[in-house]
Amino acid sequence: MDAVERENFARQKRWAKEQKVGEGTYAVVYRGREVSTGRRVAIKKIKVGQFKDGLDMSAIREVKYLRELKHPNVIELLDVFSSKTNLNLVLEFLDSDLEMIIKDRSLVFLPADIKSWMAMTFRGLEFCHRNFILHRDLKPNNLLIASDGQLKIADFGLARDFADPGYKMTCQVITRWYRPPELLFGSRYYSSAVDIWSVGCIFAELMLRTPYLAGESDMDQLKTIFRALGTPTEQEWPGHTKLPDYVPVGQFPKTPLRDLFTAASADTLNLLSKCLLYEPRKRISASEALHHPYFFAIPHPSHPSKLPKCSTQMAPRPLEEVDGNVDMTSAGPGVKAAAPSKGKLKRKLTSPMEESRARSIARKLDFTKQANSP
Repeated sequence: MDAVERENFARQKRWAKEQKVGEGTYAVVYRGREVSTGRRVAIKKIKVGQFKDGLDMSAIREVKYLRELKHPNVIELLDVFSSKTNLNLVLEFLDSDLEMIIKDRSLVFLPADIKSWMAMTFRGLEFCHRNFILHRDLKPNNLLIASDGQLKIADFGLARDFADPGYKMTCQVITRWYRPPELLFGSRYYSSAVDIWSVGCIFAELMLRTPYLAGESDMDQLKTIFRALGTPTEQEWPGHTKLPDYVPVGQFPKTPLRDLFTAASADTLNLLSKCLLYEPRKRISASEALHHPYFFAIPHPSHPSKLPKCSTQMAPRPLEEVDGNVDMTSAGPGVKAAAPSKGKLKRKLTSPMEESRARSIARKLDFTKQANSP
């Protein structure tokens, strides 16, 4: 046994797998613990041998970006080790997610609670964007809630860097209900504004306690958006009619947000409207959002420890299939997935250049190093 094997064996012995909480074609997720301390963790076992090229892109992305991101509002990757033909990701254990809290009708949200969840979401996202990482799948069940009330952004399987503004990217990302119109129109060049649109949809969902823009297909999603916010004009969104998949969807009048969000403050509606602007370049950034008057007005954000919590403990859920490719972040504590009814995502890469780049990243990943090393 060489030094690398010995180190991997020692890391493997550090963690104990306990209850299986989900299984899919390519991954099994366990509730586990650290042997020396008893600390609870989530262990995601990825069956590397199942993949033609050796390792699925979502696994590569998740390891790559979580090793780079250390922030109180981003899920922590604690360790990575191999076992036979499997790759194991050790993630911090989280009790529930924002979707569960929204759906729990026994809970009552105060405006200060919503403000706290939004502040933590923007803080985590600002850190991602400051490090040139797009999440590309923000939604309530990818915002996990720790036992102390802290919200943490999870599931970086669709994340990617955006340091090069001229690099072509796939538009087949972000679960449909939270997908911005530029992606629905096929834009291949986009920015951190796509994540901001998703946060706007989550903001609205927290107030409504139901998804705000729930389309049944990509075309219906556009109609749903335009019915809610009005059909964009060329003045509002210059150049959108030239996007690759643009089709006229119909003319719908603009409805004031106040008509639906009747109890919201002026600052609340102002921030929401800035997240849901059609022109991506005019959407508020995560950094700007954190300085918006909404967060400084009374009531002040609730302390995380005082936020509503689910009345029942999270039950294990099966891994979901997404366009025939398993979403390996959907089973149980610390890991979530898209619900198929919210629009399917493609885990496949859509260009030879991105596939080549992915293989290059895979070769550079050294899973024998500690997950929290620089």
